[in-house]
Amino acid sequence: MRILFFGLNFEPEPIGIGPYSTGLCRGLEERGHSVTAITGKPYYPNWRKPEGTSAGWTRDTIAEINIIRCPLYVPENPSGKSRLLHHASFAISASAPMVAMARRFQPDLVFSVAPSLASAPVGRLAAKIAGAMSWLHVQDFEVEAAFKTGLLDPTSGVGGAVRKVERRLLDGFDVYSSISREMCDRLAQSGVAPDRIVEFRNWANVLPTVSNNTLRNAWNVTTPHVALYSGNIANKQGVEIIVEAAKRLRERRDLTFIVCGNGPYRANLIALAEGLPNIQFHDLQPTERLHELLALATVHLLPQKAEAVGLVLPSKLTNMLASGRPVVVTAPQDSSLAHEVEGCGIATPPGDGASFATAISTIIDDHQMCKDMGARAIKRVRERWHRETILDRVEHEMEVRLEARRASRIECLLEP
Repeated sequence: MRILFFGLNFEPEPIGIGPYSTGLCRGLEERGHSVTAITGKPYYPNWRKPEGTSAGWTRDTIAEINIIRCPLYVPENPSGKSRLLHHASFAISASAPMVAMARRFQPDLVFSVAPSLASAPVGRLAAKIAGAMSWLHVQDFEVEAAFKTGLLDPTSGVGGAVRKVERRLLDGFDVYSSISREMCDRLAQSGVAPDRIVEFRNWANVLPTVSNNTLRNAWNVTTPHVALYSGNIANKQGVEIIVEAAKRLRERRDLTFIVCGNGPYRANLIALAEGLPNIQFHDLQPTERLHELLALATVHLLPQKAEAVGLVLPSKLTNMLASGRPVVVTAPQDSSLAHEVEGCGIATPPGDGASFATAISTIIDDHQMCKDMGARAIKRVRERWHRETILDRVEHEMEVRLEARRASRIECLLEP
């Protein structure tokens, strides 16, 4: 297959959607397919372009993947309106390269990723120009998440207009996919025919056992237990509950809270934690140190605001479980997130700091429970999130649907 990939986030972004987009392209290329990727300039999770980033369009190659990186507007303090401009800027700057590659590369499949949904029409247009199958992969229901977390007011004129535009942007693709069953159901509720929807999970591979002494020594962590959060620090994460838990458990001398990450809410979080002796803040660690960082944890922390649960399945969950450590999440008991961690951790009500703190204590105080949950976490990763199995399944879906599309076209041509 000849595949034109279209997505905002890509390598070298260390977390979020970028590693999965890059992994998909690498996996397809390794399986013998020809892949060209059109992406944005890197900026996530710091919401800042790296120093030395050129202003215009650039070309790059990773493995055998040809990449065109497009310029975009990156707000220093992303708000609802500035995010709209951010996504719109990528859609505009990517339009010409997408049209050009549709004609020159002649792909069989145009694979678009949302976010950014604003650029979806560009992917759809490129597929039409090339006569290719169009596929929209939804990593995050960004508009609904913006409403639920207060970035956009659904009752405002802007909010109403954005909702109408979202419905139109979702229309017209041949295939749709998302990363959990609950999110696939949301696609169906939006009017997408169920036979056009594919569940395409993010993946993780079981991490090798590594020493956690290097970071312990570097950060002067002297307690036997660590409650770790690593990821973006933004509005929809609900990360302030970590500080509340640290306050509730400050008398424990055997536990350190560690927050590794960057993002627009980091300064606020540090201010909330002022004076707490049992919490540390560090920058997001490079990918090559990820295994070592995750091994530092006794228990991983995965907070989310109640409003965001069900709109996204956090990509960081897979690596947390792959490290063989229990996870404490904030999610309703009937949510897909709670279902994913059942037996591998504890789900507590979103915003309930007391329950969150109690769950952390329950796990670290029961060594056997902690050990059993970690073992089940590894087993679950092997069963549900194995990279090669997921990529094999997606490749199969692509090939089968392309073949059915070709057969349908031939049948139409042969009809009298």
